[in-house]
Amino acid sequence: MDALDVARWQFGVTTVYHFLFVPLTIGLSVLVAILQTLWHRTGDEKYLKLTKFYGKLFLINFAMGVVTGIVQEFQFGMNWSDYSRFVGDIFGAPLAIEALVAFFLESTFIGLWIFGWDRLPKRLHLASIWAAAIGTNLSAYFILAANSFMQNPVGYQINPDTGRAELTDFVAVLTNKVALITFPHTIAGAFLVAGSLLVAVALWHLIRNQDSPDTPAYRFAAKFGSWVTLISTTAVLITGDIQGKIMTQVQPMKMAAAEGLYHTESPASFSVLTIGSLDGSRELFALKIPYLLSYLGTGDPNGTVHGINDLQAQYTAQYGAGSYTPIIPITYWSFRLMIAFGLAAAAIALLVLWSQRKGRTPTSRWLLRAGLVMPLLPLAANSFGWIFTEMGRQPWIVFGEMLTRDGVSRSVSLTEVLTSFTAFTLIYAALAVIEFKLLIRYAKAGVPDLTPDPEPDDTDDAERPLAFAY
Repeated sequence: MDALDVARWQFGVTTVYHFLFVPLTIGLSVLVAILQTLWHRTGDEKYLKLTKFYGKLFLINFAMGVVTGIVQEFQFGMNWSDYSRFVGDIFGAPLAIEALVAFFLESTFIGLWIFGWDRLPKRLHLASIWAAAIGTNLSAYFILAANSFMQNPVGYQINPDTGRAELTDFVAVLTNKVALITFPHTIAGAFLVAGSLLVAVALWHLIRNQDSPDTPAYRFAAKFGSWVTLISTTAVLITGDIQGKIMTQVQPMKMAAAEGLYHTESPASFSVLTIGSLDGSRELFALKIPYLLSYLGTGDPNGTVHGINDLQAQYTAQYGAGSYTPIIPITYWSFRLMIAFGLAAAAIALLVLWSQRKGRTPTSRWLLRAGLVMPLLPLAANSFGWIFTEMGRQPWIVFGEMLTRDGVSRSVSLTEVLTSFTAFTLIYAALAVIEFKLLIRYAKAGVPDLTPDPEPDDTDDAERPLAFAY
């Protein structure tokens, strides 16, 4: 084990942990805005209750996402300084815009939304949560544009004197075809997580408190969340199909590794199950669906999909001696687990809708158990999706330009990286416990009572201090 190994583990752990909060924040910001819009347009109190209820869960998750996200940027300079020097000119622009525009838009209007209840005009207060939601999604786009450069470098040139990538076309970076499809795919996955949370919490209250006066609110939340989950699943499948075709164009090795395809095939079959040799060089057993991989990869049932061994030979001739193959079992199974967990969440959403047909109230304890597990399924799908995306690119940190081993900081020792890795892991474990307990505590509390507290008649509104609205 050396500093490179630990640096990779640290980045992987902190990134996956951070992304547990990101999709929920992205999705909930828009869903809460929709709920408040429904209240604004109808005046129905149940929408206001749901806005404040899920808004509180959104704020808890948002705060935790900010805390864990800060560490990400420190890692670039701490453990990956050579990589930072190489891509700094490219990453500087989108990440600066993300921080100065998207994040500040998001955080400023979240503050107005929190403290603006009963103080701001209703339309302005509603606009605040929409502005925060837009900022959240813009933030995601700029970050994904930077990440997409690592998958498919565009809009740059290599300075022969410094060996650095220099930005030549910022528009090309922002309109990278990988970014243009990764963004809707990621956003759809975020709504899948948020919709599942709506369903899980509402279902818990519906089944355990069937005589509650807030049952209509929970019924709506369960149905709304279920439809969001199903629509998001459809969007994930459509965008994932397009993404697969683009991936086959720009990173054919990743597609080959995802399918355990060792030899070029035309037409190529989709692997339901493939068992390879221990050295990852050949296939021992495979259960396949004919023509499907060709269609998924090229759009043509008879299209050609290049295999691992052929691509390895091609890259060796192009880039020099070395292994250009990712870890096949990780890419193969992360790809399938991503799909399986997402479809499982959609199946539960269908059951929830079926249980409420013709005005029925769900009562099944088995459905309750499935509902409680439901938010974890798209979270796992998102995590495995990013593991596949980043591990499938290996051994490249910037595809075709820089190997991961060349991006690590040369001056950081194994002890230093191991110390920071251990510290961050322990801190994140503590934060995970805090996040889980806070979400459970406030989710169990249910929708708020909107009965206003009596106030003294002689208290002037202008003299009232700002107070947290929850």
